[in-house]
Amino acid sequence: MNNEYIQRLGKELIDILQINTSPVAVHLVKTDEEIPAGINHIGETTRHCQMVDNVRRLGTQFYSFLDDQMCKGGAAVMGLTEMSPKLKSGEVYYNLNHFSSLDSAKSTMGRVPMVEANSIKAVVYSPLEKVTFKPDVILIIATPKQVMELSQALLHKSGGRVNAGFAGKQSVCADGVAYPYLTGEAGVTIGCSGSRKYTEIQDEEMILSIPVDMLPAMVESAKSMFGTYAC
Repeated sequence: MNNEYIQRLGKELIDILQINTSPVAVHLVKTDEEIPAGINHIGETTRHCQMVDNVRRLGTQFYSFLDDQMCKGGAAVMGLTEMSPKLKSGEVYYNLNHFSSLDSAKSTMGRVPMVEANSIKAVVYSPLEKVTFKPDVILIIATPKQVMELSQALLHKSGGRVNAGFAGKQSVCADGVAYPYLTGEAGVTIGCSGSRKYTEIQDEEMILSIPVDMLPAMVESAKSMFGTYAC
């Protein structure tokens, strides 16, 4: 898929389902790869979930390094660094009273999708309809009805199920990026305390993420199933 084709699919996806904000294209730049040309450095320190939210609402395009990622837990699950021992052990969430025991917190954190530590040197973000690089993952923040219809479009040709695995932790980073990147499968997640605190993700919104290779078939099926109408 070339950039022009991916941009067209992004525009069609927005038009078909009347999504209020842009789908977000994310590329994890491996340590032996070059950062795509023509992309600006973010120039500020903020959280991955805020980066995704800014891209979808404001149409910005940029890349970020580890030092730009304020949330090191998010950076860790995307392979930019090692996860801190306190977060990996569950101690952080246990101390926040998100779990009744350290064991339950550790059990949950042990199942968080994580890209191999230090295998990624940068993360690149863009609105899908403006993308100038080959993304790995597409995140779509939308209403439950829109996520339902996109799920139906994903299954239109080959059938099956869209599996949702989440814990309300590490949502936009681990569930939204690491999971489809590692598995090649679509995923649905509901946000987490951090992403709902620090972004403008609304109470009535959730997240569908897909590997970019699923995009053409999903958009083609969405066209045939729903046409262009407001959800």
